[in-house]
Order: sequence, then structure tokens, then C-alpha cells
Amino acid sequence: MSVAVVCPGSFDPITLGHLDVIRRAAARFDAVVVAVLENPRKQGLFSAEERIALIEAEVDDLAAVTVERFEGLLVDFCTARGIRLVCKGLRAVSDFEYELQMAQMNQRIGGVETLFMSTSPEHSYLSSSLVKEVARHGGSIEGTVPPRVAAALHAKLG
Repeated sequence: MSVAVVCPGSFDPITLGHLDVIRRAAARFDAVVVAVLENPRKQGLFSAEERIALIEAEVDDLAAVTVERFEGLLVDFCTARGIRLVCKGLRAVSDFEYELQMAQMNQRIGGVETLFMSTSPEHSYLSSSLVKEVARHGGSIEGTVPPRVAAALHAKLG
């Protein structure tokens, strides 16, 4: 039996922490769909197309990983693809409270279960917003995002 999992997020931009979770999920499941959230009410730094292209470039060595855009409810995205499992990375206890509520709602309304994967310690402080803030002020983001993502960030921020 083939088991697929969805790794959702906005990935604006994708960090080494995100990639760590995606790679670890790919080592454990037959198929991983990285679901890139497009929220029309939020203006991200990168468009959905740019985020997808950056992610695809970073996971091109992982045959089991595909990248897709989604809008609306994650549970609808999963159900439309026949995927009943979500994998979410957790950095800290503060992430857990919010993610637990989302997991319980997804299970209640769509029967989609959520597995939590703890972030590797070396990436536990990383968030896309923190990386953008540091980059915006000219700080070093080396070791937080892949080099091509860092170049794209610097190009966006000038």
C-alpha cells in the first residue's frame, strides 16, 4: 500500500528548516506533496509561482516529492487528491497550540490526520518571517535558506 502525505505551508520563502522536514518526510512516505498556500488576502514577498519554482529547484533530487499550489481549506486539497495524512514541522511548544487546533479541525471535518515532526535542533529558531526581516536589514542569512533562495531574497529586497 502506497502512503502519501501533504506538507503544507506558505514557504515565503522556504527555509532549511522546511526542507529538513520535507526531506525527512520523503524518506518515510511513498509520496510527498508540498502544498504551497496562496492566500489572496495576504501579500507575500514572493508570488506563489516564485515560491513553487524555488521549492522545486531544492527538491528536484527527490523523485517522491511534488509541489502544488492550493487555496482555501487544506482538508479540501487533501480530499481532492485522496490523501488522508498531513505532516507538519514543529519548532516549539508555541507552534503546537495552533497546529493542534488545525489538526483537530481537519480530522473533524475531513478525516484528515496530522503527524507532527519535530524540527531538527539546528533549525528550530528558523521562520520565513525572521529570515525576511534579517535579510531586509542587511544581516547574514547564510545557513538559514539555500543559496538560490538567498539570492532570490536579495534580488527582491534590493
